[in-house]
Amino acid sequence: MQTLATKDYIVFFLYFIIIVGYGFWIYNRKKKAQTSSNDYFLAEGSLTWWAIGASLIASNISAEQFIGMSGSGFKMGLAIATYEWMAAITLVIVAVFFMPVYLKNKIFTMPQYLKQRYNGNVAMIMAVFWLLLYVLVNLTSILYLGALAISSISGLNITLCMIFLAVFAVMITLGGMKVIGYTDVIQVFFLILGGLITTYLALNLVATEFGSDGVINGFTIMRDKADDHFHMIFDKTNPNYMDLPGLSVLIGGMLIINLNYWGCNQYITQRALGADLKTARGGILFAAFLKLLMPIIVVLPGIAAYVLYQNGHFQTEMLQDGSVNPDRAYPILLNLLPVGLKGLSFAALTAAIVASLAGKANSIATIFTLDVYKEKINVEASEKKLVSIGKLTIISAMIIAVVVAPFLGIDKKGGFQYIQEYTGFVSPGVFAMFILGFFWEKTTSNAALFATIGGFILSIIFKFMPAFIDLSFLNPMGFAVPNADGVYEIPFIDRMGFVFLICVIGMYFISMYETKKGVQTNGLEVDKTMFKMSPSFTVGMLVIIAVTAALYTVFW
Repeated sequence: MQTLATKDYIVFFLYFIIIVGYGFWIYNRKKKAQTSSNDYFLAEGSLTWWAIGASLIASNISAEQFIGMSGSGFKMGLAIATYEWMAAITLVIVAVFFMPVYLKNKIFTMPQYLKQRYNGNVAMIMAVFWLLLYVLVNLTSILYLGALAISSISGLNITLCMIFLAVFAVMITLGGMKVIGYTDVIQVFFLILGGLITTYLALNLVATEFGSDGVINGFTIMRDKADDHFHMIFDKTNPNYMDLPGLSVLIGGMLIINLNYWGCNQYITQRALGADLKTARGGILFAAFLKLLMPIIVVLPGIAAYVLYQNGHFQTEMLQDGSVNPDRAYPILLNLLPVGLKGLSFAALTAAIVASLAGKANSIATIFTLDVYKEKINVEASEKKLVSIGKLTIISAMIIAVVVAPFLGIDKKGGFQYIQEYTGFVSPGVFAMFILGFFWEKTTSNAALFATIGGFILSIIFKFMPAFIDLSFLNPMGFAVPNADGVYEIPFIDRMGFVFLICVIGMYFISMYETKKGVQTNGLEVDKTMFKMSPSFTVGMLVIIAVTAALYTVFW
């Protein structure tokens, strides 16, 4: 692998100076004003729709998208884009149905919602769980994968890269959500610009390889040479069916994954919770449009690398321990960029990683400070004290992540799979608890606990079920396929769908039993007028739905 040239480092440091300088400018503008905890953690009332939208994308896109999704594009093709395109539809649903409930009931954190809707025990259990998950799974994987990617491109030591990313992220995060939100706008600019340059180069390389030129010709050649890589829906005979099981990516477990991630996740919803409904919806809609574009940046380069590999290129570079590693596709393409542009793409990758780290660290600080420290440790804490505790939490979480990340085996498992495996055990139950709490006032606290704990236990049972039960009878319906050992397994996405349905049914019967016994529930303020949409939002929503439908029709 090549390393960065002097000009590349100059470009990168210009990016660094711009981000940090802009962050300090934003911070100093408000420095003299009295900073409340809500202002610090949520940037209450100060983020515009475009800042919210950009921050959502910056927080979402990280090394696992650039590296992992390009690798998945190399391996299975455009189908992996379902995570991005279905997210666009999901964001519309969140904007229409979720945000009005949060904002009407003045909910700023997810544990606060659980306390308000159920009770303090449910809230505290989930607050502790989210803190552990965010620090030991999400923060560590983003940091380690990001450092691994940067190390492979720059030639720098991986530990040094981790420390640099952590310090950079802390510098941004300590300024609070306002600084994160507005610096994310610049981060997204670099992310998209650098990503598009890499895609442009990759498509041009394909065109040149086959005696043509231009990105359009490159794309046409890719569709011709790798037609199997341009189908969104797999049948059960496809070797990648276990990862993307047919129609489940549209109407099954994928919706649960996305709705839980985009609608019930402090890390994401925090961007919009400090705004009014119109601004929040505008920001989320902007993010949805950007999600439609993401596969161009994170998937197409992987498919281009696959076509070039099949034609005799990168035969050595793609190998790891004697076998092809798809995750090498994106770094290889970056190393082919000319001097200067390579620095820009390097900056884009760094921007994606730092923005995700900053967002995650801020969410950790928000939950610990407002839902643990203020609730259980120091109820009388002043606003100044809460902000100080938040800053201390940010630094502590990042130090923990730097120390433990190398020992978790993240690179062996694969970052995306690592995150999914550990979050997927609880996501169905958490989403069931949230969605019924929103829209069914009879949902009880014990029903919520059943979904949380029972959902986790059910997920484990479904994972290990193939070792004890022959699931081949599910194969005709597409809900089980044989693995490498010939054992029939339920695809991960389908497992989540099954667990969610069981949780909802269980919650229904528990709630009906308890309400008949006289148990009172804490319903939220919900009425039909909350969900009314502005004409501009409606138009934007219909455009997103139409574009998504067209994409799936063309690439079915």
